[in-house]
Amino acid sequence: MKLTLGFSTCPNDTFIFDAAVHHKIDTEGIEFELILADVEELNQKAFEAEIDITKLSYHAYAYAAKNYILLNSGSALGNNNGPLLISKRKIYPDEVSDLKIAIPGKYTTANLLLGIAYPEAKNKIPFLFSDIEDAVSDEEVDAGLIIHENRFTYEAKGLKKVIDLGEFWETKTEMPIPLGGIVINRKHPKDLQLKISSIIKHSIEYAYENPTSSLEYIRQYAQEMDAEVMKKHIDLYVNRFSIDLEKTGKNAVKRLYSEAADKNLIPRIPENIFI
Repeated sequence: MKLTLGFSTCPNDTFIFDAAVHHKIDTEGIEFELILADVEELNQKAFEAEIDITKLSYHAYAYAAKNYILLNSGSALGNNNGPLLISKRKIYPDEVSDLKIAIPGKYTTANLLLGIAYPEAKNKIPFLFSDIEDAVSDEEVDAGLIIHENRFTYEAKGLKKVIDLGEFWETKTEMPIPLGGIVINRKHPKDLQLKISSIIKHSIEYAYENPTSSLEYIRQYAQEMDAEVMKKHIDLYVNRFSIDLEKTGKNAVKRLYSEAADKNLIPRIPENIFI
């Protein structure tokens, strides 16, 4: 059976999926047709239910829940790994609502967290996540919301942190930060849904047990990234919640949706969102 599989070229995703897509583990007769794209592009494809299995932002899932169900494995949750709001000049958190802000996409979880923290911040402009630092440096915007590896590079470019939205979330909830998840189309039978979740779990376990095995695949898409930054990126976004959401991770996801819905940032979603 061949299924379409969408994920980003970021090191955490290529680390997670390398063993599965290159048959380093038993995929139980499943072949994957890959769709590699920026997460916001994957979000848009999910809205159209175009992909069988895909990475998407937890924010975007609120708009795709009728067609997709969340897998137990492959998620990006954790501590101290949330999005950062940065600027070129000193800006205080109480000024955020008045700023012109570059965001990495309307449906990113970063933007949802910004909305929870600063519901009055409305002047937001979508950029490709990798272009946000330059937009801030060139003063196209007052501030930028950065994700992925940019949290390791912005200081070297002379930029300043306004607020860490991960710290904001963890202080508010005492829960890990739900950033991105892996979903499968609800049209597929439950036994296939469980099989895919298990394959992803085994792919991650293989990557951990064979730490050099995925390096070539990761570097293929991260050629401009310093090796140490690449390692930090993986360490930050791949953890025990990636292997299994567990009750703690699921409760964090539910809390994210509860907080966002209370502020009318997302629609109410179905109860049955996990396989």
